[in-house]
Amino acid sequence: MMIHASGEDYLEAVLVLQKNHGAVRSIDVARRVGVSKASVSYAVSALREGGFLTVDSDYVLHLTETGRNVAEKIYERHQFFTEQFIAAGVDPEIAERDACRIEHAISQDTFEKIRDAHKQEK
Repeated sequence: MMIHASGEDYLEAVLVLQKNHGAVRSIDVARRVGVSKASVSYAVSALREGGFLTVDSDYVLHLTETGRNVAEKIYERHQFFTEQFIAAGVDPEIAERDACRIEHAISQDTFEKIRDAHKQEK
């Protein structure tokens, strides 16, 4: 299943919320992403069908192995670009927004080459 940028954002939100708070429900994701609970419910359905998420009997969201892999890649890209933009003097709010856009548009191969080149510079 192909996943869209919004789906990647939801998976990333679940990952971050799990790291920070443990159990994650749809309302937590809605608050973090800034959308309605109905939007998250629709997305959760699609992500469940795609094999990226499961929901237990207490309505707690869990990333599948596939979902976790996608979320971790997106989160790594987001962190990397945010840090680079801030280091270059970009306002942190703008850096966050721009990183969120770029994280979805760049290929994994290109990202890895940029990241690895940056590591070699240090």
